[in-house]
Amino acid sequence: MKFSVLIAVYAKELPSNLRQSLDSIFNQEMPPNEVVLVEDGPITQALEQVVMDYTIMYPELKVVKLEHNVGLGLALSEGLKHCSYDIVARMDSDDLSRPERFSKQAAWMELHPETDVIGSWVDEFSDDSSKIISTRRLPETHSELLRFSRYRNPMNHPTVMFRKKAVLEAGSYRHCPLFEDYDLWVRMMQHGAKFHNLQESLLLFRLTTQLFDRRGGRLYIRQELNFQRKMYHMGHITLSRLIVNCIVRTLLRLIPNGWRKFGYLFFLRR
Repeated sequence: MKFSVLIAVYAKELPSNLRQSLDSIFNQEMPPNEVVLVEDGPITQALEQVVMDYTIMYPELKVVKLEHNVGLGLALSEGLKHCSYDIVARMDSDDLSRPERFSKQAAWMELHPETDVIGSWVDEFSDDSSKIISTRRLPETHSELLRFSRYRNPMNHPTVMFRKKAVLEAGSYRHCPLFEDYDLWVRMMQHGAKFHNLQESLLLFRLTTQLFDRRGGRLYIRQELNFQRKMYHMGHITLSRLIVNCIVRTLLRLIPNGWRKFGYLFFLRR
């Protein structure tokens, strides 16, 4: 099965993180036929050097340069247009895919043509990828994920492999700050796409203090409440679920960062 990998990078990424991420992609048991790397606006000279090094080593690396920073959703939408194959695996520029990830997901997609999106759990780490802090486990079957999606994101975005055709039929990625993937999954479910999660961790996800900072504050609350209203207007959630979601999520975003981190690691990850 031939497939592409879609990854985006922007100026604030650390060059060392990008190197590790690309190494985890190219050192797979089942390497991709193509890697589409989107530069979301101008990047640093150090990042450009990393990209140049890997384009020399791996001719299957295709670079798409965007003149301005447009945000993750629109960057991925543009990158998807450059993916040559219908099967596309997502990856983030600071995470690490386990060596068996692509082979296991591709095998599932080949045996289950009804599946449009497949993901997995993730193991989360801080500085040392050998020291796992927590694991984000998600339901397995489509019916479970459909129910789960009414109050939480049903997929770990950097773990997914999907059918490009199904993504495009739902409208592809769009500008939905902080919720680009969740927004796409809901629209795909509305269009009848089928989801599945392998019940094992196939990716190492980098947790940073900045991540928890970004998930708090009034700006995040506004973005989140806007997205909850979108789900309601799409008919994905009921009015009562909208109200409950908005109350719970607003409280979570207003508590101190340390408490929010504790809640994520010791309640939402269990």
